[in-house]
Amino acid sequence: MRYRSRLTAPAAALIGTATVLTGGNAAYADTKDADVAGTDTKDTGGKSGAGPAPETLGDPVFPALGNDGYRVAAYHLDLSYDPATALVDATATLELCTAQPLTRLSLDSLGLDIHTVRVDGRTATFEQVDEKLRITPARPLPAGARVTVCVTYTADPRRALPHTAWVPTPDGFAVCPQPDSAHTVFPCNDHPSDKADLTCRITVPAALRAVASGSLVCTEHLAGDRIAYTYRSRSPIATELVQITVGDYVVKERRGPHGLPLRDVVPTARAEALEPALALTPGLVEWIEARLGAYPFETYGLLPCNSDDPNAFDFTGLETQTLTLYKPNFLLQAEPKIGSHMMHELVHSYFGNSVSPATWADLWLNEGHADFYGLLYRYERGWADSLGLTTFEARMKDTYARGDQWRKTSGPVAAPNAVNLFDSQRYLGGVLVLYALRQLIGEDAFHAVERAFLARHRNSSASTEDYIAVACRVSGQDVSGFLRDWLYGTTTPRMPGHPDWTVTPVTPSLTAPRRTGGRWHENSATL
Repeated sequence: MRYRSRLTAPAAALIGTATVLTGGNAAYADTKDADVAGTDTKDTGGKSGAGPAPETLGDPVFPALGNDGYRVAAYHLDLSYDPATALVDATATLELCTAQPLTRLSLDSLGLDIHTVRVDGRTATFEQVDEKLRITPARPLPAGARVTVCVTYTADPRRALPHTAWVPTPDGFAVCPQPDSAHTVFPCNDHPSDKADLTCRITVPAALRAVASGSLVCTEHLAGDRIAYTYRSRSPIATELVQITVGDYVVKERRGPHGLPLRDVVPTARAEALEPALALTPGLVEWIEARLGAYPFETYGLLPCNSDDPNAFDFTGLETQTLTLYKPNFLLQAEPKIGSHMMHELVHSYFGNSVSPATWADLWLNEGHADFYGLLYRYERGWADSLGLTTFEARMKDTYARGDQWRKTSGPVAAPNAVNLFDSQRYLGGVLVLYALRQLIGEDAFHAVERAFLARHRNSSASTEDYIAVACRVSGQDVSGFLRDWLYGTTTPRMPGHPDWTVTPVTPSLTAPRRTGGRWHENSATL
């Protein structure tokens, strides 16, 4: 299935389109409205082509993920955590916009005990099949309708599942949804191309603290010595970027550049030990703002998860929106050991969060940029990397030599699959593409391309073709063939400005490394 033209059409025709912000929502929401407005809004009463919505968005990496026939405008989550049972009772209310007449729709859902489903206040029938929650409303839904779907359910954060976003801790939980596990926390349209507003209300015993993506907008003191915390995200959010956490936390607040509110959510017993790492954030924000522009969200901070379990999640940090999840012991190291990766995760606020990938094949836009700026930050300070190298050029020469090997074992940079999605090819391979582009068009033009891409697609999703189109227009050169060779070619192109660089030949016996489990997120060169 092809994606809608707003995601896949060449962006050259879109560059001049104004980005409209309304009530804190960005152009993506307006585009979703435009998609709906362009459909026939006549109530068909179940006739004239009404039928079940497709149960996929056709992602090239996760083809079963997401659902078509509608788009989500907003998620309203209401969760209640009981430490005695470690269960979460929840209600997820989704505001949808139908793009076609529907007799049935589906949400992504796995491991959730669904109790009831209501569509526009009426009881709907439902069934759970594989990782889909199929919903049949009492009445067919016309195209262009604004629809409210309300699902009540119970979740067990400790339930064994084929994959899960839940990270149980001794005093609660955190979540790590990337790439395809948000639907183990709440029923959703679990794909980064369908970003939506988010409000999250979490009720916990007064001895615990609950925090979610966005800003705290309400605190309610309830009967039974319980407190409900409500958070709202000012900008649209992809499901894979949602953070919801409960635990014995202290929230530490400070100010960043231009008065940016910074908040860290820290396990109380670890707060003092973690303070040196947390205090680095204002300087990191100032450095990246000088290169990519103003930080794109209402707040930023770190969430050192209260778990020392090495298997709790298979990465060091995860860029959940406005609140980066970390393994706490990583942050106990000295600045030269952690600063580069802290920059990597901060850069995801721009590439990955503000501008999300249109498909998971576009992951290199996230990880390549995060490693690019994370390495620049490292080498500016003279910190040696994991190979003992101290300059960007030296690391790129080493990476260039590996190019053909990685293309054989992990595929081209912009053509991953579910097994190799988080291989080094998406990280350092992506850095090498950006380095090659900078070598070709010059540093000033490269930085102009970066800022133009972020401005054009802010609070939306963008594809590799969108980045290529921006690069062509802003640089004044047709770099489309050059970039496609680097992104999709089976051999490594010549590096501009370095005719002496050579690629190590691929041996016939070379095979892809064996995977023993997990997603293998730990391929960032900033670690």
